[in-house]
Amino acid sequence: MGEIRKVIVDGVEFEVDIEVGDGSYKATVEGQTFEISIPNTAPVSSKRKRDSSRGKKSGVISANIPGKIVTIDVAVGDVVEEGHVILILEAMKMQNEIVAPIAGIVESINCVEGQSIEANIPLAVIKGPDDPPQDEG
Repeated sequence: MGEIRKVIVDGVEFEVDIEVGDGSYKATVEGQTFEISIPNTAPVSSKRKRDSSRGKKSGVISANIPGKIVTIDVAVGDVVEEGHVILILEAMKMQNEIVAPIAGIVESINCVEGQSIEANIPLAVIKGPDDPPQDEG
């Protein structure tokens, strides 16, 4: 099993299991597996991916697509683990779980249920255990 990604093909969203091989890919969509090769490209280095994941993650939560907030499943002061569902966003008639990128305490929620939001705006902030204290002066 590879990495599960959501892709949009001709306006239709699919969950795809992508496995990276030597210069090729295997994509499994709804039980069907496809071999994919991209000519004249260098193989994707898994080292780069691992190195980038070692950096410090941000506690700022945003959605990469515009939509409408359906539910907010946390409150300010709640303790959450990485991957915990923070809110449900409806976009393109699909409900998407927006999850915590880090473990910590919910510091702020910047949206309300029923609100239409634009892409890449801060919806909530989680303060991780290693974050410096905020200056309240």
